[in-house]
Amino acid sequence: MHTVLCQVGLPRRAVDGTSFERRSGGAALLVEAGKLWDGEKFVQQPIPYGTKPRLILAYLNTYAVRHRTQEIEAGKSASAFLKMLGIQPNGGKRGSYTEFKKQMTALAACKVTLGLNVGNSPTTRYANPINEFQAWASNDGCQNNLWPKKIILSPEYFDALVTDRHAVPMDIRAFHALSGSALAMDIYVMLAERLHRIGSRPVRLNWANLREQFGQEYATDTNGKKNFKTKFLKALVSVQAVYPKAKISQVRGGIQLFSSPPPIPKLV
Repeated sequence: MHTVLCQVGLPRRAVDGTSFERRSGGAALLVEAGKLWDGEKFVQQPIPYGTKPRLILAYLNTYAVRHRTQEIEAGKSASAFLKMLGIQPNGGKRGSYTEFKKQMTALAACKVTLGLNVGNSPTTRYANPINEFQAWASNDGCQNNLWPKKIILSPEYFDALVTDRHAVPMDIRAFHALSGSALAMDIYVMLAERLHRIGSRPVRLNWANLREQFGQEYATDTNGKKNFKTKFLKALVSVQAVYPKAKISQVRGGIQLFSSPPPIPKLV
């Protein structure tokens, strides 16, 4: 996963409107909904959210880094692509095909902007993951289905992953095991990016820090804070089950992180 997306993740729930912002420390994320051409007209897409775009990005990033290519084949059909992602295809309004199509097209259309504080300089970077989205044509020659046959990553995003080495290695099987919870997936990538960089002194994160980074979807009143803490600790248990090398302890007022090996070794 991209290092910045390990700090500030996509929304976990459906978003009203056409933009979403998240901030944590000196990093910020802006996601704006876009449109895709279906062969006849531009079709408005929602903002990507939930577990599905996280799985898609993990697959695209892994493929790009492993094969050193911006162009990623998406299979000969929707079912083939879902199987490549490790998902059993099924239909219906709430089936895997329908939901993945919605999130894939949303991800392909969206505009992603990163805000970073580099030294004393506020820096804006445009980081759209997908530069080109080639859809399979339907039987009548139009592309109404908008299912990809090829995905081409943007040069900026690809260079950040491969050339600048902003890709954080993670165990894809572990990530899939967490795909029932976007919060657990976000905690996992944060730990994958951070734990191996901690020195001899542990790092303490209080609940205010954790709410800033992970709790935007929760109310800010007492009940909201309590609900976030309960959900976070439950998700953390799931993360530790698939990332057993992660050394974390719950302390008064938050959690404490200790130096730990990454989920998988980083490619040299």
